[in-house]
Amino acid sequence: MMSGLKYRFNPKTLAFEKVEQKLSKKALIIFGVFSVVMVVVIVFSSSIFSLFDSPEVKSLRKENQQLLSEYKSMNVKLTQIATVLDELQVRDDNIYRVILSSDPIPSSVRKAGFGGVDRYAKLESFNNNEIVKSTSKKIDILSKQAYIQAKSYEEVLDLAKSKEKELASTPAIIPLKTKDISKYSSGWGMRIHPIFKVKRFHYGLDFVARTGTKVYATGEGTVVATENQRSGHGKHIIIDHGFGYSTLYAHLSKFDVKPGQKIERGQLIGFVGNTGTSTAPHLHYEVHKNGKEVDPKYYCFKDLTPSEFEQLVANSTKSGISFD
Repeated sequence: MMSGLKYRFNPKTLAFEKVEQKLSKKALIIFGVFSVVMVVVIVFSSSIFSLFDSPEVKSLRKENQQLLSEYKSMNVKLTQIATVLDELQVRDDNIYRVILSSDPIPSSVRKAGFGGVDRYAKLESFNNNEIVKSTSKKIDILSKQAYIQAKSYEEVLDLAKSKEKELASTPAIIPLKTKDISKYSSGWGMRIHPIFKVKRFHYGLDFVARTGTKVYATGEGTVVATENQRSGHGKHIIIDHGFGYSTLYAHLSKFDVKPGQKIERGQLIGFVGNTGTSTAPHLHYEVHKNGKEVDPKYYCFKDLTPSEFEQLVANSTKSGISFD
């Protein structure tokens, strides 16, 4: 009996007769077989595509990886920009606005966030949405802070223009050429006295340099004293700059100005020495505001690069060292 054929016994003819199948039943069987084959093909195709991406899928995966890498690189750069912006804000509030007698910008204004509705909700649908959202937030925050800083500089510039004479008189440079300075030996704060070996407050900046190194006035003004003491400051010059400012240059070897003389910022006034209570050639420099000593490092901003200013600040704040 052939497979797939069906027979029926006929008692009248005493013989087996082939049973003819109806067309609809055949069609149903064929459809069933076709359906099974299609399911197998679909499952197989899905398995193959999961193992072997199409060129389009590979391209999209590569593009996504590149975008993720660029976002990470952008975040590093944004962090660096934020650091620079923070330094600008510190200098603005603690140097420029102090000199111009202007109130610093409140931190609540500089660091204000973004309230209200979630402006980043639309980014939720992105792949790697966390890094996309955090990057967008950083850009928004930095943009706002940069805008505030730009406006602040506009205000500072307007103040500076209105105080041109005062700014010319304000101590604003270091009293030696940077190439002539061997090191910053001591700064503002408690230090060990070189002779008495006890801690005393040091009211200035000490610049180590060779005897005979030129010393320059740090602001426009009038020489009020050129004194010579056997101890203490030794040979020293005092300049009255007006507007409450005066400066002192100590331990000199000789003078190049006289009392009553009008001088300009950057003018030669004397030479480094080792006079008075000094253990090595250096210049002791002080800035006074309204009769009180103030930290000189905040008045050395005009001719220093940012890196040189940072070095000055770092060296002048070291504790435990002695002043010469």
